[in-house]
Amino acid sequence: MSLLVKSSKRGQTMVALEAGRLEYVGFAAYRLSLGETLPVSAGDQELCLVLLSGRVTIEGAGFSWQNLGDRQSVFEDKSPFAAYLPPGTDAQVTALSDVQIAVCAAPGAQGFAPRLIRPEQCKRSVRGKGANTRYVCDILPDSEPAHSLLVVEVRTPSGHSSSYPPHKHDTDDLPHQSFLEETYYHQVNPPQGFVFQRVYTDDRSIDQAMAVENSDLVVVPKGYHPVSVPYGYESYYLNVMAGPKRAWHFHNDPQHSWLLDL
Repeated sequence: MSLLVKSSKRGQTMVALEAGRLEYVGFAAYRLSLGETLPVSAGDQELCLVLLSGRVTIEGAGFSWQNLGDRQSVFEDKSPFAAYLPPGTDAQVTALSDVQIAVCAAPGAQGFAPRLIRPEQCKRSVRGKGANTRYVCDILPDSEPAHSLLVVEVRTPSGHSSSYPPHKHDTDDLPHQSFLEETYYHQVNPPQGFVFQRVYTDDRSIDQAMAVENSDLVVVPKGYHPVSVPYGYESYYLNVMAGPKRAWHFHNDPQHSWLLDL
């Protein structure tokens, strides 16, 4: 089965992971026009709504977050607004402009309250060096309250590589490595471009190389998963990770770990 989920150019749903495709991670991204609404129901999961672009109001029982949004593109040098919704929470998103919004899902548990995540709460960092430099924004890291979800976004400049050297997190062997499924939601600037992503395991039971276009989704059930960005285009991706333990510990591909010494 292909690990590439193609996006739709029409309709409210830009791309969505098929239900049951992964055990721990769920994902969908939506486009809304001014005045449109998106109902969201957590059920027995926990959700993280990430406002990719535009302005919205998010309302539910006990909370009303008005006029959120401070960027018109994921390629602006700004962190997003996001919202954490625990199991049993219903909410409605109302678009105050043209909007793109992601709904990230994972198994939930009681004991957490709905909360707004403001841009200034997101930790920003630079990872890598040279043509491996990329810009990271932690939206829901393991240092912040949640049961399963980990959410991070990354911008990678033209001609650079990302999630590189290749690494994996598919073995429950803490503190050395954690088991986390993952999805990559991609955007490309300008939008007619593409990036390359490879997902592969040591035994090559999985080995797929994909040309990924704007708003496509890549599924990473296990294995290494590097991204390369062709000259002339910028890459953005939103990562959603979840597994049996909420910790991010990865293992570099030993064939390529020499790159860390450059």
